[in-house]
Formats: sequence, C-alpha cells, structure tokens
Amino acid sequence: MSPAPSGANDTDDVCAAAAGDRQAFQRLYRLHVDRVHGAVYRLAGYDRARAEDLTQDAFIRAWQKLPGFRHESAFGTWLYRLAVNLALMDIRARNADPVSMLDDDLLPDPGETPFCAAEREELERAIGQLPPRARAVLVLHDIEGWRHEEIGGELGMAVGTSKAQLHRARSLLRKVLGERS
Repeated sequence: MSPAPSGANDTDDVCAAAAGDRQAFQRLYRLHVDRVHGAVYRLAGYDRARAEDLTQDAFIRAWQKLPGFRHESAFGTWLYRLAVNLALMDIRARNADPVSMLDDDLLPDPGETPFCAAEREELERAIGQLPPRARAVLVLHDIEGWRHEEIGGELGMAVGTSKAQLHRARSLLRKVLGERS
C-alpha cells in the first residue's frame, strides 16, 4: 500500500482540520478525493452511485474521527485505509453472494471511447462482474498493492483463502474477457 502523494504538506491542514477548521478539511478533501474515490469505485464493482456514497461516507467519517488521528501514519494513508474499510464493510453488509456474477445491465455503459479507453472499460466491466469478495481481493492485491496478509486480516479470511480468491478472480476475468474476444 503506497501512501497518497501528499507528503508532509498536509500536516498543518490536518492539525487545523482536527481543531475544526473546515477550510483546511476542504483542502485535504481536494488533495485526497481522487485516490479515495478510485479505490472505493473499484471495490464497489464500478458502481458510480455506490462509490460516490462511499466516498462521501469516508470523508464524513474522517471529519468525525480526525480529532483522534494520532499521526502514526500519513493522513492520506489513514484516510485511504478508512475508505477501504468502509467499502469492505459495505460488501459484508450487503451479504454479498460469494459466487454470483453481476448482471451486465447493472454495469455502467461504456459509451463511445477511443480504443485504449474501450479496453479499460471492458476490463472494468469484467472486474465489476466478479463476485464481491473475489473482486475485493483482486482490487486490493493487483490494483491497490496490498499483501495477502493484509487482505486476509481485513476480510477475515486466511492467507491461503485470499490467494485462492485471487486465483479465482483472475480465472473468472480470463473467462469473461475471453468470451468477449
């Protein structure tokens, strides 16, 4: 997991926001919103509305918890972890069926895009169809760079199960993408 590209620049804003400075928190929001939204968007199966809700929830929760932020990690790392945890809790709360695939009708319309963007859209649609836990493992490992130990701890599964879910997710992706070729 790499921290957000903010460096120490946001330390003053973090302290000010923890003391109630809304302008400082707005600056933190602008600095970190893209990374947070990107992570929850992928974990939410590319559901734009759900990702917007989760992003908003993450920043609300961050505002509420900021006075207790201990500065043991960078603010961006702490915020990112909070957002990912919210997205994972959302997956669990929805009692995500670990074996079903999402219907194509529930995925965003790829629209008219150039070739490279169309390929990305096709991959996003395929990832969005994965069963929620397999999708979570794939996104956290292959896109967000988490280790299986971290994934297992967050999702309440053994390291071997995380590895098996990743293998399963990759196999399902190959199958879905192969069928479309």
